[in-house]
Amino acid sequence: MKQLVVLADAAEDLEAARDFYNAQEPGVGEYCVDSLLADIESLGRFSGIHPLHFDFHRMLASRFPFGIYYQEHGDETRVFAVLDLRRNPNWIRKELGKREV
Repeated sequence: MKQLVVLADAAEDLEAARDFYNAQEPGVGEYCVDSLLADIESLGRFSGIHPLHFDFHRMLASRFPFGIYYQEHGDETRVFAVLDLRRNPNWIRKELGKREV
């Protein structure tokens, strides 16, 4: 099983998701983040099987419209971004280009 590392930018993405969904309905933000974290934890066993998008593997979240972007480095899986897939694909590409590899 690979070690998971959630980088600071990805943690900020999770906080932004929490804030967005809590603004829609209190409590939904916590559910969203819990769901996304469960998906991220599954990468410990299943990393590397997801298709490549913009030089990152992209796993689709199971309950919310998010993509979890990660790369494998030796025995580590590093999560670089957790982005809302309703955004413009050009914005996603630019945002991923800003993330440290």
